[in-house]
Amino acid sequence: MEVHHHHSTQEKEKHFKHYLFEFLMLFLAISAGFLVENLREHYIENRREKDFIKSYVEDLKQDTAKITANIQLRNSKILILDSLIKLLNTDDPNKDGRSAYYYGRRTTRSTLFQANDRTIKQLKNAGGLRLIRNQKASNAIMTYDQANDYIVYLQGREFDELSLMYPLLARLYDGNILETMISGMEITRPAGNPALRTTDGNLLLDLTYYLHQYKTTSVVIIARLNSLMQSATETIEFLQGEYDLKK
Repeated sequence: MEVHHHHSTQEKEKHFKHYLFEFLMLFLAISAGFLVENLREHYIENRREKDFIKSYVEDLKQDTAKITANIQLRNSKILILDSLIKLLNTDDPNKDGRSAYYYGRRTTRSTLFQANDRTIKQLKNAGGLRLIRNQKASNAIMTYDQANDYIVYLQGREFDELSLMYPLLARLYDGNILETMISGMEITRPAGNPALRTTDGNLLLDLTYYLHQYKTTSVVIIARLNSLMQSATETIEFLQGEYDLKK
């Protein structure tokens, strides 16, 4: 009986060690699987983050070119507005009706700046900036985006100011003459020295007021665009260094 009892105990110990070993192997296999999966997800997220940053940097580079072009366009537009204001407030605006028509037609040409929002839209559609785990990078992106949003707001106000001018411009200019001034995308001076439809002093003063408001809004936008340019340049430099993109 004692021998039989000893054999049974050994068998139980053997089964216990076998089960313990299998449990440990299973536990290690599951843990290793989780570890591999976490490493794989971490690698994928890192790659996606870097891909987004590379794409965003390219967007910023395109923005800097657009900002430069828009500032030049706006500076040229301000010169046009100054010339028109000065001409409309002379004793006889019709003395140089040719320029009055040219400046007036150029006034309504768009000076809209539109940032490249390809990557920032993808980030927002993918659940915001949570994919950008680098907090400094995320802050830089948000700061630039907010600065651009304010320019969008100012341009909306600029469009409203231009809309208020349209009825006055329609009373001042002969649309048939304006038709002769368009050649493709170019605006040319009209032939001869066409007269304005009216030189009513009150109308010209009203228009001067709106031209002034329109011009000063553009001046503010230029200042904001210069700040946006600096922000874009600094953000490009920071992100390239932070994500080792200069190679």
